Amino acid sequence: MPSSPPSRVFIFAGGGTGGHLFPGLAITEQLRAIDPSIRAIFACSPRPLDAEILKTAGAAFEPIRAAPFSARPRGLVRFLGSWGGAVRQGRAIIRQARAAGATVHVVAMGGFVAAPVVQAARAERCPVTLVNLDAVPGLANRWIARHARATFTAAEVQGRPSWQRIAPIVRSAARPPGGLEHCRRLLNLHPLRPTLLITGGSQGAKSINQLLMELVRIDPGAFTEHQWQILHQAGQSQIEELRAVYSAAGITAQVEAFFDPMGPYWGAADFAVARSGAGNVAEAWASATPCVFLPYPYHKDEHQRRNAERLESAGCCILSRDLIEPAANAAGPGREIIALLRDPARRGAMRSAFRKLGPANGAEIVAGRLIGL
Repeated sequence: MPSSPPSRVFIFAGGGTGGHLFPGLAITEQLRAIDPSIRAIFACSPRPLDAEILKTAGAAFEPIRAAPFSARPRGLVRFLGSWGGAVRQGRAIIRQARAAGATVHVVAMGGFVAAPVVQAARAERCPVTLVNLDAVPGLANRWIARHARATFTAAEVQGRPSWQRIAPIVRSAARPPGGLEHCRRLLNLHPLRPTLLITGGSQGAKSINQLLMELVRIDPGAFTEHQWQILHQAGQSQIEELRAVYSAAGITAQVEAFFDPMGPYWGAADFAVARSGAGNVAEAWASATPCVFLPYPYHKDEHQRRNAERLESAGCCILSRDLIEPAANAAGPGREIIALLRDPARRGAMRSAFRKLGPANGAEIVAGRLIGL
């Protein structure tokens, strides 16, 4: 007999970085745990990273040919030129799902892809829920919130009392599958040697890569005297240079453009040096991994800094500044990194401090509420 059509379809609108996609995948997991007949479709950006992430996850997706909003003349022309087509694409996805007999709900995950899909939902009289991930919501999220049936936020947002605060949203693949030793064995590391995770996010961070190379050159003993192992998610451009620097210093290191699934990497780490995008902050929370956070230095609103402030207040992380130039970073946040490499007691206290925060169960909360909307 032919299978019956899905009773409900949720369209997750957002993309361009893993930070917009992974929370949607986490919510999808929980929705299907509640009702296996639910279907999810991701309306994502056309960037290759989106396709790579969603194909690996086995998720259905449709790239939306949208452009980011920009007040600059060329950027504004691109944004306006793409808007109508992106809205039409969104309407087509909604109509196709309805034609198969499903009820449709759009879940906006933020970013430039979400706005035209929400406009499509408005035109098709389709309900919208916003899931905000950053402490300083962007223009798109502020606009979407005015049209959403419900708004959830995984970060403290000032001046938005109606937005429902939830814990971080973390998919199962980004949660440690066991203790430190187990995770290290999964990654072919020595189970008893301390391990440092470096991640600039899904696309890497050049200034963080350069900082670590500078620290290895200045003070290789900080890494070798306790036989540190390094897991470095570096983006594509500096992989070979990083590998050469670590190898020359006698440091065991795995350097790749992208790690997925992230769970074993967080689970193997004694501490991490990372950007403080919403995804990294959520995954550090879920794995209780002490961090030195270096927020992206070019955001005028400093929303990555705001993302990590709760962890800093709880004593779980060191929130520093990316000074961009390697020598300046080595003299600034680099000192904090070197100090933590040599201070297991402080690392232990930071890990214990995560107990104050409670579980990172935002995906379960959102999924349960979506079922009832």
